[in-house]
Amino acid sequence: MADSAAPATRRQSDLAVAVRAAHAAGELALRHFNAKSEWWDKSPGNPVGVADLECDAYLKERLLGARPDDGWLSEETADTADRLTKRRLWVVDPIDGTRDFIRGRTGWAVSVALVEDGEVTVAALAAPARGQLFAALRGRGSQLNGKRLRVSGLATLDGIRLPIDAANMNAAFWPEPWPGEAVEKPNSLALRMAKLAANEADAWMEGRTIAEWDVAASALILAEAGGVVTDRAGEPLAFNKPDPVLHGIAAATPALHGVVRDRLDHALRSLAAARRGRSPAA
Repeated sequence: MADSAAPATRRQSDLAVAVRAAHAAGELALRHFNAKSEWWDKSPGNPVGVADLECDAYLKERLLGARPDDGWLSEETADTADRLTKRRLWVVDPIDGTRDFIRGRTGWAVSVALVEDGEVTVAALAAPARGQLFAALRGRGSQLNGKRLRVSGLATLDGIRLPIDAANMNAAFWPEPWPGEAVEKPNSLALRMAKLAANEADAWMEGRTIAEWDVAASALILAEAGGVVTDRAGEPLAFNKPDPVLHGIAAATPALHGVVRDRLDHALRSLAAARRGRSPAA
């Protein structure tokens, strides 16, 4: 296992490197955020800008400068097969939540994770427009601005808080309406998951395929706060795969994870059936 492969002092040093780099990249991004720098579409509906590219270059220089033997996977760097030969890999999203960044909203973050043998062992998530800096070390807990994090412990669906659009609380694709409330939904997927770790939400789910860099850091932050996170099939998340994608997310307090994943499965089957013009049970 990855946890026995590196001394505790090395992990602590890796965390310090990640936190310093994420914080500094967040401050760099914040300058662009206030200046409203240039943006364009790298593909239809997929914006990128000067801020993304500068933060990506900065993070690569800082992280690989400190750990030159490690691999690299970032949303804004062309992927290469070389990373698959590395047992240690930095997984980075320079600005997660680009649409909020462009619109002048605060729901974006710089996401930095260290993956060892397929598992995230170190995480830093900087949301400077919110004054937030999350950090986590596998087996040592997670923190927000130096304060230890713990999930809510909600054990029933009653009163559940979900970072989704309010209209979707009662959507027809669920087996029944959610008996709770919709809370703020940042554009950053990482921040949505981090809201669970910070006891600002109780569950979050995503049925679509998402990139590893979107949630690598926040998955460890949530797990170290006592939450449970899997893919949509209930399988543990694995990183540094040849195709670096995850097949959905089901994240929740421990008592709710099973029912949340079952509801997500029902929703996905309902939506698939609707596209075929059939009922979910057909």
